[in-house]
Amino acid sequence: MATVEKMPMLAEGYEKLHADLKRLKIERPQVVDAIEEARAHGDLSENAEYHAAKERQGQIEAHIADIEDKLSRAQIIDPKDLSGDKIVFGATVTLLDDDDKPIKYQIVGQTEADAKTGRISYNSPLGRALIGRRVDDEVEVSVPAGDRYYVVNKIEFI
Repeated sequence: MATVEKMPMLAEGYEKLHADLKRLKIERPQVVDAIEEARAHGDLSENAEYHAAKERQGQIEAHIADIEDKLSRAQIIDPKDLSGDKIVFGATVTLLDDDDKPIKYQIVGQTEADAKTGRISYNSPLGRALIGRRVDDEVEVSVPAGDRYYVVNKIEFI
């Protein structure tokens, strides 16, 4: 029997997915109404409104199915409940780059990742390289721009 892989995420990521699902379920009947209205215009083969509405309906249904799948596999993790000296999911990590400039990242789920706000996925190259490391460990990461080197400066669970 196949096992269902859990999807770790923070509570706020779970809530955001839930809000997206709610929004899409509200939009769903509006698209059905748009399809009915476009259908009333006659010949469907040359009806751009009808085809656009049908395409949007397909996108909404696929997105709803994707979100429901993620929510069903969600494993909510609260970083405040974690501790230890190793980097794990949910940890906030301060790294020093080659110029000893501090960079701060939180290890989060795939749906929550946003590098601009300092949140990287545990599945990203840097996230995978950091998991299990300790303070003062050196980390080498291969990214499209080349190899990057970091030193783990601090691990927090906030």
